[in-house]
Amino acid sequence: MIAGRRATVASFVRGRRPRYDELGRRVGRPGLRLAKTTIAATLAYVVADWIGTSTGPVLAPLTALLVVQVTMYQTVTQSVQRVASVLAGVLVAVAVAHFVGLTWWSLAGVVAVSLLLGGLLRLGPHLLELPISAMLVLAVGGAPAVAGSRIYETLIGAAAGALVNVVIAPPLYLQPAGEALGELADRMARFTDALATALRSTWSRADADRWLDDARALGREVALADRNLARAEESTRLNPRAARIRQEQPRLRTALTGLDRTYLAVRELCRALLDRTYFVPAEEQTTAYDDDVRTALAAFLDTVADAVRTVGSYASTTRPVPRDALGLEAHLEELRRRRDRLSTLLLVDPHTDPAAWEQHGALLTAVDRMRVEVEAAARPSERSWRPPVLAERQRETFRRLRRNRRRRSPRPPTSERPEPPPP
Repeated sequence: MIAGRRATVASFVRGRRPRYDELGRRVGRPGLRLAKTTIAATLAYVVADWIGTSTGPVLAPLTALLVVQVTMYQTVTQSVQRVASVLAGVLVAVAVAHFVGLTWWSLAGVVAVSLLLGGLLRLGPHLLELPISAMLVLAVGGAPAVAGSRIYETLIGAAAGALVNVVIAPPLYLQPAGEALGELADRMARFTDALATALRSTWSRADADRWLDDARALGREVALADRNLARAEESTRLNPRAARIRQEQPRLRTALTGLDRTYLAVRELCRALLDRTYFVPAEEQTTAYDDDVRTALAAFLDTVADAVRTVGSYASTTRPVPRDALGLEAHLEELRRRRDRLSTLLLVDPHTDPAAWEQHGALLTAVDRMRVEVEAAARPSERSWRPPVLAERQRETFRRLRRNRRRRSPRPPTSERPEPPPP
């Protein structure tokens, strides 16, 4: 009897384990950040109070709260920006207090200079911290003790936030990126399934227009998946646990690129279906494409949906599955066969109906592109990946500085230029 109860309990737990795992993932990520932020703020306060920077050093935990971010790279970036903003604000306030003091016009000058300086330093979300620090220090007459305590507490808070983010499980965000790709593939598959169903029923210009709008709405899902993957890529920077994402990133990025281009092909297909309705008389909208053509196109879209779901399973899994085991090749072969069937039905003499020949060509081009991009989405990547050393903004800054230096560098006169060597 006891053994039977144990078996019942074990079966109950196994049946609900996926739900428990999903609940743990959803609660775990926000819960981990909550714990890290709390520990960082507490640690910053304890250290600042032990050093004795001021009475009730709340600026240290406040800084820790602001700098602890979802990735290690963002935490370090936020720490540097906040320290720079506080330090610059204190220096501005000390200089003004030494020469002028607090007046309405000196306050206006401090705010203006601080904002300009913050823009030059590219302080991002901490831009306003610079004039705030300057005004607070200026309000007490630029006292060295107040200025020093503000700098020390900011340094302590930034260091505590960075330290906690290093010690306590720096997140990689690999799983959310895979889940976002899986959701994108599922959304695209459901769209193509629904479009195939609509093509098998009555068809009109209004239907084609509505499906084109729905296809454009898929762009939001593509952008969401791209943001999740970009966050996973950024989480590798300054992260000692980055090796796993470096291995998985080529597969995820290849899948996202293929799905993104498949989405563009779906839009082209819907646009071609709509354009055809504008080249026939209004009373012939429902027969812009014959029933057998729409049925063949619907069958092609059914296979596209199956193939996209397979790509989603390939991309969203945390354990890579060999492409041969996915059954994708069977879907691709079926796509080729159904594409050939559709091409046969769309044959038309360009001399007899040049508009139909052009529109059918656009439709087949979109169909071909869908087939090619679905295949490319699950293609193994031959390139390894490493996170960029510098941010794109920093690289662009360096490029701009080099270009400006080349423009300013004087060129020797034509007569003084060295002659080229003889051949």
